[in-house]
Amino acid sequence: MRELKILIVVVFFTLLTYYGVEPFAHMQLHPHVEPADFSFKDLGETKKKGDPVKGAENFMSAGCIGCHSLKSQGMSAPMDDAAASAAFGVAPPDLSTSGAIYDKNYLIALIKNPTKALKVEHKFNDSKPHPMTSFGGLGGDINQEIADIVAYLQSIAPKEVTPKETYRDACQRCHSMKYDKVFSNSDKESLIAYMGTTPPDLSITIRAKSKNYLETFINNPQKQLLGTSMPRVGLTKEYQDKVVGYMEEVGDRKKDERNDIGIKLIGFMVIFTLLAFLWKVKVWREVH
Repeated sequence: MRELKILIVVVFFTLLTYYGVEPFAHMQLHPHVEPADFSFKDLGETKKKGDPVKGAENFMSAGCIGCHSLKSQGMSAPMDDAAASAAFGVAPPDLSTSGAIYDKNYLIALIKNPTKALKVEHKFNDSKPHPMTSFGGLGGDINQEIADIVAYLQSIAPKEVTPKETYRDACQRCHSMKYDKVFSNSDKESLIAYMGTTPPDLSITIRAKSKNYLETFINNPQKQLLGTSMPRVGLTKEYQDKVVGYMEEVGDRKKDERNDIGIKLIGFMVIFTLLAFLWKVKVWREVH
């Protein structure tokens, strides 16, 4: 019984120390932030119903194809990725999947005011304008014109976009995923000048950051890293989860195996401890 009492005392003070220190350390390393907002409340909500047919006309009239490709519709970008990133700092994305993977209100706000939608007002201003110019309208109701463009992008978007395709369209312009042989399609030097630093390879980011951290960070980087050059991505929750899932698939392929071994190891330690205790009781009973 004395050994059991000692064990209980040791366990008690171990847990007391752990729970006294761990919450404080967690608070310092992971400050509380508001949860991810997939409704993008700060951007407002449009009541306009878009017309995809009119939106197709607006898309061409607005000159979107002057920077972006729309490969699903047979439209190529006017410049290759290297030339485009040299001109803009980062290669403009193909918009074939944009109507599916991005939130509708986010897309509307992005077309109307890129710096606000992307949350990069601290980086771009009148003296240093954002590479993507704000849509100035085509002479009619600008809000309706934008709603029509977004309706068009939604109408041509695929019904389903794979996790890797989502990563390609939402992240690959800046970030590589070397473990899956996926590399940034922007010129490195131009990208460094545009971002102010080299965007990290994301192969093992899932191991360095928790899924909860990534959910908040991708949705709004400023919450986790105030002043960062990374823009808000604007993915819907479904497609942001796909991006994080892809990162987990590439960077933590052994997760299920590791969890399985962990459970077996805990089971082994419990059985071993029980057997060791019974053996100790038997030996000391014979001694006495």
